[in-house]
Amino acid sequence: MKNEEYEVLHTEGSRPVKMWTRGVPVEEAAKKQLRNTATLPFIYKHIAVMPDVHLGKGSTIGSVIPTLGAVIPAAVGVDIGCGMMAAKTTLTANDLPDNLGPLRSAIERAIPHGMSPKTRGHRGRDEGSWQTPPSVVDAAWLQLKDEFDAICLKTPKLQNTNNYRHLGTLGSGNHFVEVCLDEQGSVWFMLHSGSRGVGNAIGTHFIELAKQDMRTHFINLPDQDLAYLAEGTQHYDDYVEAVGWAQRFARNNREVMMQNLIAAVRTVIHKPFQTHVEAVNCHHNYVQKEHHFGKDVLVTRKGAVSARAGELGIIPGSMGAKSFIVRGKGNADSFHSCSHGAGRTMSRTEAKRRFNLADQIRATQGVECRKDENVIDEIPMAYKDIDAVMLAQRELVDVVHILKQVVCVKG
Repeated sequence: MKNEEYEVLHTEGSRPVKMWTRGVPVEEAAKKQLRNTATLPFIYKHIAVMPDVHLGKGSTIGSVIPTLGAVIPAAVGVDIGCGMMAAKTTLTANDLPDNLGPLRSAIERAIPHGMSPKTRGHRGRDEGSWQTPPSVVDAAWLQLKDEFDAICLKTPKLQNTNNYRHLGTLGSGNHFVEVCLDEQGSVWFMLHSGSRGVGNAIGTHFIELAKQDMRTHFINLPDQDLAYLAEGTQHYDDYVEAVGWAQRFARNNREVMMQNLIAAVRTVIHKPFQTHVEAVNCHHNYVQKEHHFGKDVLVTRKGAVSARAGELGIIPGSMGAKSFIVRGKGNADSFHSCSHGAGRTMSRTEAKRRFNLADQIRATQGVECRKDENVIDEIPMAYKDIDAVMLAQRELVDVVHILKQVVCVKG
């Protein structure tokens, strides 16, 4: 009997790949990556594929990979703990100023973003260029410091990364800060970021260790970026500790930025307001132990969000497109997961080749945001149709709120 909820990729000698992609195009190269991953002997039950799936490094972005006895560092990636945070406020659309330019400027001053020489690797307090109060960052770092010091005793080179300095910073690429309106006209604050420089260093280090282990034990893989760490080894134990820490860093990073975002808005909108009327803070690039189909397994979500029954999550669109606050349905076959966004349809290079500045300006009409050639790679047309993505996963989540951005800050 044909399953109307998902499609299944079958490859002889491998686990099934269940794909919630009906009505959404999936590139053949992504299907090949999924088949490669499904051949690994420690995959548990099957791989679950979200409708925003697209080509990644080693394994696809938009996939849920459950494993027994091993973990794939490149599947988690280098932006460990990347995810979303959103908070509903008591403000309404009528409380926003007619000119949103000063509001965007205030947010840009309050939250370090981008990769310019001014921001790369520096908190900049002595320059007086950023408004992040040291006490906010210090309080967040205090929750992380002792475990980080212990990790650095095992991996000393992590000590010299951008760790404390990057706490409370946004980064670049598809990371963003937004002010949005929901269907009732309520104002939401939303942001997207991860573990920054230190997470990248942790991911890169253990990806290389996994590849070394494969060479040491003469293990052949369909793709070297599927190199894994086996449970019971020191490298596995060290990775699980470090990746867990990086995920906590990412969550704290979003909390610090949200505090600074709220403070920045208060400098422009003087009407008293409350925040966190509803709030969500969720990862979408991470690994954690979970219980599925009667076993405790490691679940790697590479561009996917946890969607347990009743659990709130965030599925953002692209610049100029709507986003969704969702409630999970606890779908067992998806390992209680949903998509993490719309998903790219083309590379950043291809987007810049295909579209121009006029296209970007048209696509972001009505949004106070950067409108220059350096953000063309984030143009909405480089992403899948978010409505089609949501329709394909209707058995995974219910929509609670639909958000439309009015201000968008990108690095």
